[in-house]
Amino acid sequence: MSLRTELGERVAPAHTALLVIDLQNDFVAEGGYIEKVVGRNTAACRAILPAAAALIDAARQAKVPVIWIIADYSHDKIPVPAQARLARQGWKEVCCAPGSWGHDFVGPRPQAGETVITKHSFSCFHGTTLEAELRQRGIETLVVTGVQTNACVDYAIREGFVRGFYIAVAEDCVAAHMPELHAATLTATKFLFGDVVPSATLIERWRA
Repeated sequence: MSLRTELGERVAPAHTALLVIDLQNDFVAEGGYIEKVVGRNTAACRAILPAAAALIDAARQAKVPVIWIIADYSHDKIPVPAQARLARQGWKEVCCAPGSWGHDFVGPRPQAGETVITKHSFSCFHGTTLEAELRQRGIETLVVTGVQTNACVDYAIREGFVRGFYIAVAEDCVAAHMPELHAATLTATKFLFGDVVPSATLIERWRA
C-alpha cells in the first residue's frame, strides 16, 4: 500500500474499484419497499441514476473494476436485531426478496463478468467475499456510489477506511431519502474518511 497524497494518485485506475451499492427497485424505484412500506419518498435516489450510469460507463472505459453490491433482506437471513425491528414496526414484507421486482436492478445494470456480491445487512463487508475480491485485484481505493448514503453507503465508507482502503465518494452519485442524514455522512466523510468529489472530477482523472 502506497502513501498517496494527491487525488489523481489515489483514484488511478490501476488500483481503484467502483462500488455500486443497492441500486435496486425496492430502495430506489417509485412504489418500491422504501416508499410503499417505510413511507419515505425516494425521488432523491432516482435523481442520481443518470450520473451513476455515466460514472459506471467511464469506469468500464478506464478498466476500473465495477463491483455491484446488492441486498437480500429475507427475514431469515438478516441479523436478529433487524428481525426484531421489523416485528416492532409491523413490516411483514421482505425487502429485496430474491426473484422479486424489488430485488432487481434499477437504472444501470451489471455487464457480463462484473462481480455481484449479495449482503444480508447494511455492511457490504460483513459475511461477504468483498474484501477478498479487492485484495486479490490489488485494489487500494474504493470509489463509492449508491444508496442510502446514511446507511449502506456509510458502512462501506467507514469499513473500507478501517480496512486500509482509500475512500472517494462520488457526491452526485449517492443519495438517501433523509436529506439531513445524507448531508451528515458527506460531512463526516470529508472530515475523517476520504474524498467527496463530483463524478465529473473522477471521470476526468480516469480519462487522463
